[in-house]
Amino acid sequence: MRLVVSAAAVFAISVPAAAQAPDFSKVQIKTEVVAPGVAVLFGAGGNIGLSYGEDGSVLIDDQFAPLTDKILAAVAGLGAKPVKYLVNTHWHFDHTGGNENLGKAGVTIFAHENVRVRMVSGATAGVAAVPPASPATLPVVTYQNGVSFHLNGDRIDAISTHGGHTDGDTALYWRKANVLHTGDLMMNGQGFPFVDTNSGGNVLHLIHTLDHLIKVTNPQTKVIPGHGPVGTQADLIAWREMIAGAVDQIRQRKAKGQTLDAVLPDNPLKPMEKAKAFISADAFVKAIWISLDATGPKPHKH
Repeated sequence: MRLVVSAAAVFAISVPAAAQAPDFSKVQIKTEVVAPGVAVLFGAGGNIGLSYGEDGSVLIDDQFAPLTDKILAAVAGLGAKPVKYLVNTHWHFDHTGGNENLGKAGVTIFAHENVRVRMVSGATAGVAAVPPASPATLPVVTYQNGVSFHLNGDRIDAISTHGGHTDGDTALYWRKANVLHTGDLMMNGQGFPFVDTNSGGNVLHLIHTLDHLIKVTNPQTKVIPGHGPVGTQADLIAWREMIAGAVDQIRQRKAKGQTLDAVLPDNPLKPMEKAKAFISADAFVKAIWISLDATGPKPHKH
């Protein structure tokens, strides 16, 4: 418990406007069925996706360790079989906090290779360090370019997006059910995105990734975001356009030779800022600036 509460406190420090660590004893797990055999679980931390049916249950992310029993009870409450597989959309602890509990229970954990790398070595979320993870917490199946699950009468594509929120993001698309889980590549109704530049995140790569996810979806697609309510392709497009518009504003300032120190006092993104959002306008300006300055590898072409 101490480790989990510490992790939540780190998140509150690293994400400028984030709330303090919740009282996990008071957290209720709510479920919403978005398609036959597909549900989303809301609690504390990142939204959990669930595929369930005859072949067993697959969780997408697992929030915090003290919530594992409640999460599994919610899964059972849907009439689902025990969890067999878990996919981490990225390494952040509000999405992987239950890994150790599930790993010790025999659940097979999947993730992009960079998720395991950062968890093994310890990493930085925002501005604060997170210690190396225990062996049971780690993904045991990793991939670079995605993987597909043929389960419960559907094909679920784990799409490796090669950059955006972090450098280990995965989005998941149910082909038959027509459901997309974005992880924190989308935070629906939550203001600006959290682009974790300390974990290889890049705003330009995020836009590239969102372009690909928009092409994967259609107007009928249900979109499970990393945070916020279930949305649609229209919400995904609006999210992408908001981010691209912010980038254009900062790029124009940079092209005129202005420095970051000169731009920040003007607060050019303030009109787009939402009250009580995770990320402030200043923090997003800095993330855009770092992304524009980045000279690393280009994002993967899909």
